[in-house]
Parts: sequence; structure tokens; C-alpha cells
Amino acid sequence: MPTTVIRFVVKGPGMERIPSISDAEWQVMEVLWRQSPLAAKDVIDALAGNIAWHPRTVKTLLGRLVAKGVLGFEREGRRYLYRPIVSRERCVRRDTRSFLDRVFRGTPMSLLTYFVENEHLSDAELDRLRQALEKRRP
Repeated sequence: MPTTVIRFVVKGPGMERIPSISDAEWQVMEVLWRQSPLAAKDVIDALAGNIAWHPRTVKTLLGRLVAKGVLGFEREGRRYLYRPIVSRERCVRRDTRSFLDRVFRGTPMSLLTYFVENEHLSDAELDRLRQALEKRRP
């Protein structure tokens, strides 16, 4: 049986461009990042415990993710097996950068300051933050 793997990568200046994925698409991707390849039915079953989506909705989301280039698929008989092409880490990095640019004008210091001043952080979390900052110091 021939295997078809679809890949979609848009090159930006000096790096690959990762497309934005919606909250619903993130939920589908989380299933596939945990285990792949999976057939659409397996993705539907994995989501069923948390989300009451119609199977067509999940298949639509899988199609969108393939079109965006973050999922590939292989045909196995009459079914398609989906697998991530883009890692979770790269999607997290992309969304973090997008959030930072959109909300904090691209300034990491503004983000860190906001969370330290406005969110409750336990002593253990503050210690971890302090250690991470010390580790970054030259």
C-alpha cells in the first residue's frame, strides 16, 4: 500500500514559519503529540472523554491541521493515520512569541514583571524563577 505523507513548511527569514492553531486544534494536537500515528476514530475516541464534539467536527479539525502543515497523514487501506509534523515545543514557542508580541509589545521583562506583581506565586515558584534567572546571568 503506498504511503502519502503531506508536509507544509513556509520559510521565513532565517527560520521556518509555524502557522497559528486555534484552541480546538490544540486539543486535537495534544492527542496526537501524546500518541501517533492515529486514525481519525482514535482521535475522536481520545477526545470523547473531555469534549462532546461530533465526529465530523474532529475530522474537520484534522483536515485544517493538515492544510496548515502541522499534521501529516498516511493512507492505510480505507483509513488515514495522522501524525504531527510540527513538535509541541515549536508550537508552544510560536504561540508564546505571538502572545508576548500582542500583549506585552514583545518585551519579556514586561511579561515577567506582570506575573511577579499580579499573580500569586508560591515560595517554591519564586525560588524556581530566581534560579532560572541566575542560570541565565553571564
